[in-house]
This record gives sequence, structure tokens and C-alpha cells, in this order.
Amino acid sequence: MDSQSTDRVWSILQKHSVGMLTTAFSGGLRARPLDARPDREQGAILFLTDVRGLKDDEVAAHPDVCFAIAAASENIYLSITGRAAILEDAQTAARIWKSTDDVWWPRRENDPNVRVLRIDPATAELWDGPRSSLMASWEFAKATLTGRKPELGEKRKTTIDMAS
Repeated sequence: MDSQSTDRVWSILQKHSVGMLTTAFSGGLRARPLDARPDREQGAILFLTDVRGLKDDEVAAHPDVCFAIAAASENIYLSITGRAAILEDAQTAARIWKSTDDVWWPRRENDPNVRVLRIDPATAELWDGPRSSLMASWEFAKATLTGRKPELGEKRKTTIDMAS
């Protein structure tokens, strides 16, 4: 496992925690925004979710999920696939609780509808573009004029094995 790439994934999750979680259901795929609580020590990505939101049934039937983050201002795009499970775990819910969660569950982490969704990441795909939007703009303009692909960095896309 490339520890530098793995460190980069966890760093992005810490800084840009809001993304789209895609689950499968009988009619296809469904994506919804969620706020990740990465737990590098456990090697897991945790979320708070509501039992009334159908994710429980979808994850139980099809535990393979995808969580994607787009931080366009920094040219960072991250897609993580893994296996998910829904946990009824008030202790973990209390540990990962954020004040913004009070909006969804006024009874806090003890609300009977609160669940912890845990993803054990298997693979991450990272598109890590140039930090400078000016440089990216220049490369796109140059590509338009020359008909060549923009030079956005040699390691623009990296696939990382997250399973340990």
C-alpha cells in the first residue's frame, strides 16, 4: 500500500468531508449528500444517518457503496468504494456528533432514529489536479489553441488500495 497516497486520501476526507454517497436499490442507484467522519485509526469512514431514510435497507441488500467528494476550488476529486454497514451504536454516534447534527436530530445522539453508517474503504480513485486555477486555465487555453491535451500533471489520477 502506498502510504503517501493513502495519507492524501485521509487528509482530503478530513478537510472536505461533505460528499455524495451512492447506494444501490431495486430500481438502480441513488446518491445523496452526507458528511463523513473519517476515522483513520479504525480504517473506516463513518456517517450519521437516519433509520427513516431507506439507507438501512439499501445497504443491507447491497453493501457495496461509493462515496465521492469534489473540491473543485482545489481541483481535487475523490471516489471511494467500499463495504457499508448500518450500526445502532449510540456511543459511536456521540463520539462523532457535530453541532450541525442537532438540526436533524433534536434529541441528539440518543434519538432512536440515529444510526451510524460505516464504510470500510476498499479502493480510492483520486484525481489531484494543479493547485493553481491560473495554471489550469492556461493549460486549457493552450490545449484549445494547439489541439493537444492539457498538461495537468503526470499523476493526475491515482488508484489506491485502501484495504488493509
